[in-house]
Amino acid sequence: MSIASKYDPAQAEAKWYAYWMEHKLFSSKIDPSKEPYTIVIPPPNVTGVLHMGHMLNNTIQDVLIRRARMLGKNACWVPGTDHASIATEAKVVNMLKEMGIDKKSLTREEFLKYAWEWKEKYGGIILEQLKKLGASCDWDRTAFTMDPALSNSVITVFVDLYKKGKIYRGIRMVNWDPKGQTALSDDEVIMKEIASKLYYIQYKIEGTKDQFLTIATTRPETIMADVAICVNPNDPRFTHLKGKKALIPLINRAIPIIEDEYVDMEFGTGCLKVTPAHDINDYELGLKHKLEVIDILNDNGTLNEKAQILVGEDRFIARKKIGKLLDEAGQLEKIEDYKSNVGHSERTDAVIEPKLSLQWFLNMEEITKPALKSVMEDTIQLHPSKFKNMYRAWMENVRDWCISRQLWWGHRIPAFYLPNGEFVVAKTAEEALKLANEQFRSNYTLTDLTQDEDVLDTWFSAWLWPISVFDTDVFATGKPNEELKYYYPTNDLVTAPEILFFWVARMIIAGYEYLGEKPFKNVYLTGIVRDKLGRKMSKSLGNSPDPLELIAQYGADGVRTGMLFSSPAGNDLPYDDKLVEQGRNFANKIWNAFRLVKGWEIDPSLDGSSNEASIAWFENRFNEGLTEINEHFEKFRISDALMATYKLVWDDFCSWYLEMIKPAYQHPIDQQTYDKTIEIFEGILKILHPFMPFISEELWHQIKERSVEESLILATWPKAENFDPKIIEEAKQVFEVVSQVRNLRASKGMSPKEALDLSINAKNPELYTQFATVLSKLANLSSLNFADKVDNSMSFVVKADECFIPMGDSVNIEEEKANIQKDLEYTRGFLNSVLKKLSNERFVAGAPANVIEMERKKQADAEAKIKALEESLAKLG
Repeated sequence: MSIASKYDPAQAEAKWYAYWMEHKLFSSKIDPSKEPYTIVIPPPNVTGVLHMGHMLNNTIQDVLIRRARMLGKNACWVPGTDHASIATEAKVVNMLKEMGIDKKSLTREEFLKYAWEWKEKYGGIILEQLKKLGASCDWDRTAFTMDPALSNSVITVFVDLYKKGKIYRGIRMVNWDPKGQTALSDDEVIMKEIASKLYYIQYKIEGTKDQFLTIATTRPETIMADVAICVNPNDPRFTHLKGKKALIPLINRAIPIIEDEYVDMEFGTGCLKVTPAHDINDYELGLKHKLEVIDILNDNGTLNEKAQILVGEDRFIARKKIGKLLDEAGQLEKIEDYKSNVGHSERTDAVIEPKLSLQWFLNMEEITKPALKSVMEDTIQLHPSKFKNMYRAWMENVRDWCISRQLWWGHRIPAFYLPNGEFVVAKTAEEALKLANEQFRSNYTLTDLTQDEDVLDTWFSAWLWPISVFDTDVFATGKPNEELKYYYPTNDLVTAPEILFFWVARMIIAGYEYLGEKPFKNVYLTGIVRDKLGRKMSKSLGNSPDPLELIAQYGADGVRTGMLFSSPAGNDLPYDDKLVEQGRNFANKIWNAFRLVKGWEIDPSLDGSSNEASIAWFENRFNEGLTEINEHFEKFRISDALMATYKLVWDDFCSWYLEMIKPAYQHPIDQQTYDKTIEIFEGILKILHPFMPFISEELWHQIKERSVEESLILATWPKAENFDPKIIEEAKQVFEVVSQVRNLRASKGMSPKEALDLSINAKNPELYTQFATVLSKLANLSSLNFADKVDNSMSFVVKADECFIPMGDSVNIEEEKANIQKDLEYTRGFLNSVLKKLSNERFVAGAPANVIEMERKKQADAEAKIKALEESLAKLG
């Protein structure tokens, strides 16, 4: 089979993805003889298209699932999408606007018809894009959070938790999104520091001519909702105002001056206005002092009739206008620039309004306890573990979860209201009717029931995901089906830290609540992909490349490896096109290495014994590298596993091994060396496959014709055999000699084609003898000798061995001494750094034994080299 001169990623990607799909090589069925390995995809929103964060997240998942498959596990990666209530409804509303249709003119059923049409048209785009990346999901298992069976399980869980007394309905202060016109949970609020203004407003004391209280606020538009002014009872500045009232500027409504130690005497002017309807702390203060609540904002963020002035104005326009009116009335003392943290909607980016609202809540006090314990005790492990403290802080201070949303797209709350003002909760209207008639001894009909208009928070379905993708009936029956028994708990979850509480914690809560078992064993938390300036990549900033264009330009394997080159768990990825360029270059390097090997002519009559040392070295180095790679995978250091693979392939295999065994130009290679090299190359393709599935599968089949069952995706992951560190170290020493000879040539302007004599004052001459062929070939030597000293030569030291290259009369003794002195100073500095580390008791006590051993070996090597360099200097006088 001939091999093309250049690697064509697009051709390989189209061919092999279709091949894998056609033969269902991603598919997983229950197999009791195999250990399951399960990943559920963090379901992307149906509104989404592939972005750089998805690329990183799904590349890591694919690396893990492909390796598990090769380890002989029954690998099952479940894909799917989330209905994303807020985001999808916004998309559909915008689509309708473009069609000249106002949502308010539609019935719920008419709107949902449009929403489902939109979902069918656009909802699967992102999953199709993931296929371009090489994602080996079991696509037959694709799920959607509003599939009928999954929807049924969500409703079942709501009814169950309500019956258990864990879900309740009540008026609470919630986070209100005026743009989305819905309540949000605390986790859906993003705090941002923004530049604002601090208005110092004068409130006249009732019954006086010129007495005022000055209050500082960033929200002058809410003064019309003030119901009191509060001062600290221990503050002598305000003792004379006890029992008096103040007048709200512009509307002159009298409000009481109350006392509470909640007020910080040192902050601001020492007194504050109390607006229970528009501030959570004021709300708590209002409850304590039994104050009236006046809500002056409509759901869309405009002022209502209770404001008395500027009715219908947007809250931010009203802010500016109120400021101007106060100034004209002489009641604005001053305005200062001020920076404050303001909550924004995670979905619409609108500024959040604290709002008293009748909503549905899940009581989180008891239900969270098993989920906190499992992470703190490492039953579920977070990678990196630094996120445990953040997790604990959230779980120990968790508030009740507001689970209702004022939307139409989503799972409608199964609560039904009755003419008597009561309500019942049931899965269907028919069940609700029966329950209502039993409970209230009445004869209601279906027409008497009105279902709640709200839908459930999107996360209320997502928290069931690792269970519901396998079994949607278990929430009702309590008996897991065979699939759930086999695949649950899943193994590894790969997700972003920003949804550690939105989603991860809640899945853990649901797992313990319904199965008494963790939903996964490991949570790998990726970092954020940022641009070169450190900004998060986003469409609005225009700083994010199009992932599909990157794949077209650099190949999927190039992009996958580029994304992973510098993305350790939990740390942000500073993206640069050079990373994916490096990935593409790596693919080309592998391709060209294969072309080199396949281009050799084989002569079966040749003796291959001269290459035995080279082969023995690389086999040992391969097993050392594989051991390191496996260890990185076990510790979820995916980026490190890739870098170890990269160095093994690029440096050790391509740069050294192939050069060591490569036959002379237009000369054949022996059969034994060729066969061994192909065997080695197959091992390399196996460890490359999880990272670079396309080029590895392509070359796997280029080596020889293989059946479907023999495809690389199904091949067995190599077993790390024992390796001899001595052989590896000796070869490193030989490579160092080669590098030094090459450097010396370059520094003296000598042609690489000019053969040189090399003499070594060797402590162990046998080391160089076994690699004599390699040394002669790679360093282009005319002879290799052993001597204590060679006159008129340039010298260098490798470990404790001094090496000489005769230079005739052209040796500059002073220059030679200066070079040795420079090398000596560097080695002494290196030795000092090693000794400093070894003298650190904490390091020695905490580091693994092999790390300490490595440092002591560095010490011994450095000391031996220093001794040899000092001897070289002494010889030069």
